[in-house]
Amino acid sequence: MKRKYFGTDGIRGQSNIFPMTPDLAMRVGIAVGTIFRNGAHRHRVVIGKDTRLSGYMLENAMVAGFTAAGLDVFLLGPIPTPGVAMLTRSLRADIGVMISASHNPFRDNGIKLFGPDGYKLSDGIEEKIEELLEQDMSSQLAKPEDIGRAKRVDGDIYRYIEQAKRTLPRDVTLQGLRIAIDCANGAAYKVAPSALWELGAEVVTIGTEPNGVNINLECGSTHPAALQKKVHEVRADIGIALDGDADRVLIVDETGKVIDGDQLMAVIADSWAADGMLQGGGIAATVMSNLGLERYLQARGLKLHRTKVGDRYVVEQMRQDGLNVGGEQSGHIVLSDFGTTGDGLVAALQILAVVKRQGKSVSEVCQRFEPVPQVLKNVRVSAGKPLEHDAVRQAIADAEAELARSGRLLIRPSGTEPLIRVMAEGDDRGKVERIVDELVNVIGSVRSAA
Repeated sequence: MKRKYFGTDGIRGQSNIFPMTPDLAMRVGIAVGTIFRNGAHRHRVVIGKDTRLSGYMLENAMVAGFTAAGLDVFLLGPIPTPGVAMLTRSLRADIGVMISASHNPFRDNGIKLFGPDGYKLSDGIEEKIEELLEQDMSSQLAKPEDIGRAKRVDGDIYRYIEQAKRTLPRDVTLQGLRIAIDCANGAAYKVAPSALWELGAEVVTIGTEPNGVNINLECGSTHPAALQKKVHEVRADIGIALDGDADRVLIVDETGKVIDGDQLMAVIADSWAADGMLQGGGIAATVMSNLGLERYLQARGLKLHRTKVGDRYVVEQMRQDGLNVGGEQSGHIVLSDFGTTGDGLVAALQILAVVKRQGKSVSEVCQRFEPVPQVLKNVRVSAGKPLEHDAVRQAIADAEAELARSGRLLIRPSGTEPLIRVMAEGDDRGKVERIVDELVNVIGSVRSAA
């Protein structure tokens, strides 16, 4: 089934432009409420959001949809995505909603949906939602006496703070560490600094003054330069960069170097394997993860299970193969012992635990392997299917033959933006750069001619 609304991570688009309109948000509430309205109990949904201006609009529209379908709504306010997943289970809700476009600029917004088990919905359920969205759902509306109620429960964010704190091993405190944290002016601006301070750290914050339009603006995990500067300025031991909804994290070491998700997964996999905690004999990561990570794990007798791009596919692979560590190079780290989705704060706490236990600097702890040269470039597309063009197919085949055993090539449409991503990696950086440039030019010329 061709999807009209759902991408790799829920529904996403520019606010007040289809599909990210209040009308569709209300209809999503009715459709989802209809599907999960099973049994005789009083049904409930929890809704969290990040700090985007459009969050107010979409939140109210979804409340209208869910209450019209007969569900009671608990409004959490700004809270990280993993907090929504956790509270969906903790409050025994039938559905969880996160209103966020993650690392995108404030003009975008999105709707992420979680089932009662706290996991993101399957492709099959998303297809059912899409089918309902195309239908007249007036017959699904609740009777007047069965319309749902809504209430705000801002205090429940402290349940998430306590859960995150409990993931730090009991023999570890953060006393003696100076931590700079960039919350991207997003959903974690309250919870992350509070958790770190309560665990004993000296905390220096940036990106904690959201105004509705500055989320991810030259800050956070997609723009770490501000944090690198702050780490140098205050001589921090570590910098933690979250994104707008705090489901991903990057680390800045004491020298100002950025540590990506591949290195973080290697640290956690090593640590958990040594402690007997690592399950399944490996980890799950997407096709975007560096070849260096795969070689590093192989040298330690561990396997890298590769998946499609998107943390939901990482989670599916983890559940299928009995793994408890997975993630993406971008910093989505999923630790299923502690949660059902990517959690930037919890992942950072696992890194901090290794730093404290080993008594080493962050740069010593987190540089586990030398990444294979990897080049990623984007080609913006507005229409057409350039990847189906004969010239593009031939160029891809030639590039794959040239890389052969010395590297990898990955070309895919973005699931969240109108882009085609061209990525290659291999031991010869010059060759990799040339191959990517040639492919970008071919795709660009086909796009221009379309």
